[in-house]
Amino acid sequence: MRDNPFPGMNPYLEDPQLWPGVHHRFVTYLADAIAPSLPEGYMADIDERVYVEKPDTLRIITPDVTISHPVQHPFPAEKGTAGGVALADPPLRIEIQPFPVREAFLQIFRLKGGERQLVTVIELLSPANKTPGAHGRELYLEKQRELIHSTTHLMEIDLLHYGEHTVFAPRPALEGHKKWDYVVCLHKGGWSEGSAWVWLVSLQERLPRVIVPLLEGDPDVVVDLQAVLNQVYQQGRYGTVLNYSADPPAALSEEDKAWLDGMLKEKGLR
Repeated sequence: MRDNPFPGMNPYLEDPQLWPGVHHRFVTYLADAIAPSLPEGYMADIDERVYVEKPDTLRIITPDVTISHPVQHPFPAEKGTAGGVALADPPLRIEIQPFPVREAFLQIFRLKGGERQLVTVIELLSPANKTPGAHGRELYLEKQRELIHSTTHLMEIDLLHYGEHTVFAPRPALEGHKKWDYVVCLHKGGWSEGSAWVWLVSLQERLPRVIVPLLEGDPDVVVDLQAVLNQVYQQGRYGTVLNYSADPPAALSEEDKAWLDGMLKEKGLR
């Protein structure tokens, strides 16, 4: 299996056509990476949101959203201007097909007396979460607000260049620290709305090792997001399908384009 040629996030994996598979694998392998380090009495579980998205909000990830049926019979109309009965040109009947979206996310529970207490939620953002007007964005932001005002920890991982800023920490608060393309945002349960921990990562850097908080008194879990991404790349066999001779779907700066071109040429991929 081929290794991920990038030191950090691979921008070619941001392709909206590939992202559902990348998303599912990432959350699965993230759970596998966290579970062995959880103290006794904790469990990592994967859940998913399922909703129907309008095709006009996510054209970029909708391969076929309509079914057309030509009208077979003449379409009668009122009398023509010349006094005879006119036949209108037959229309094409279009059926718009809404499509279901599935988004996996990770939950960490504390088990006690047969009850499950939700401790931490980890979300990997999807294109729908970052698309203005998308139902998926509305649902995500509603959940985000609920968690921010709860005692549950929320970690948001954004590995997509495109779309609206979505993580809890506002963009102005993240500017001025360093150049970054990706962000991991952690809001600990019980913190005020003005507090968050963030990891800012550029395209040329490895993804961070991050802290996954648990209940007070229990040790945090450290998970290496780069190791998770590399496993996604290998197990998904993305090295056999990605076209490195083309530009990635993500919009890059001129500096990053030059770096990417040189790095891929050095590795014999261009």
